[in-house]
Amino acid sequence: MFKLFSGTGADDTWLKIVETLRHDADVCEQPGRGGPTKEILHAAISIANPRARWVISRAPAINPAYAFAELIWTLSGREDSAFLTYFNSKLPELAGDGPTFHGSYGKRLRRHLGFDQFARAYHALKHCPDSRQVVLQIWDGKIDLPGNDGLPVSPDIPCNLVALLKIRGGRLEWTQVMRSNDIFRGIPYDFVQFTCLQEIFAGWLGVELGSYCHVSDSLHAYVRDLPKILTASPTEAAVDSANLRLSFDDSKDVFADIERAVERIVTIGSSSDELLAALHGSALPLAYKDMLAVLTAEGLRLRRKGDAYREAIAACVNPLYRQLWLRWLERYAVKPGA
Repeated sequence: MFKLFSGTGADDTWLKIVETLRHDADVCEQPGRGGPTKEILHAAISIANPRARWVISRAPAINPAYAFAELIWTLSGREDSAFLTYFNSKLPELAGDGPTFHGSYGKRLRRHLGFDQFARAYHALKHCPDSRQVVLQIWDGKIDLPGNDGLPVSPDIPCNLVALLKIRGGRLEWTQVMRSNDIFRGIPYDFVQFTCLQEIFAGWLGVELGSYCHVSDSLHAYVRDLPKILTASPTEAAVDSANLRLSFDDSKDVFADIERAVERIVTIGSSSDELLAALHGSALPLAYKDMLAVLTAEGLRLRRKGDAYREAIAACVNPLYRQLWLRWLERYAVKPGA
């Protein structure tokens, strides 16, 4: 049977999942490759307002810079590991330590099948908004199914399988289907990535946002993470002023510009002055410049440039983005100038 979780935004919906972990006796222990888990089998999740995409009540806080980097990596059709591991040094423990990631969503969606699924989906829905045939495919059984011995063929098998896009009543509905989903380490970032894509697609198509639905066949938490998960309590979020909507043609230049800007951040030789100058001089649309401010602040934090990262985050005018990154910063005892 399906377990149903619905809410206005990602945070209140995620807290309902946490309550199920806390109180539901039917949540069973299940072995996992990283240790024992508590598993909610066959979970169906619905978020009425996809723009309320951030799980802010998670403690410790999630890393908004990594969430933005993953989005940009996907939009750019990339598969290289260095772009992401700069912002999340623990990724190789999960996805392998090679130069590329086997299951990279960017490559799978924009290049793997020999054509750009994003562009095809946009044109299909633009010309036939009533279509029921628009599916974005990530999973590829030829290279993702386990071997005959049952062992994974790679450390990085895609958890996301497909996305289903439909326009109904002038609104873009998005359903994301997953084979496996980590409540603590995965789903807060999945919500951000795929609702951002939903908003971007809605902008391309000139329609409003509908609901975001998310089906996870194995929604689970590692037992070792339960003490952190179960301490979560509702946290009030600041106002999110971001508007990610762009035309299809304009988005190409915007995505290329912000990709180049992130490349500069992950290049170790880039100085603090260079990164700040690039941020202040950026001509990106405001929502994307605010993303860049968060990414720049994180790059400067990793360089241990306290005064510089505070200047970078001060350049972000989105109150929620500032709140998210400052909550992330609280995880580190780094003093300005340290």
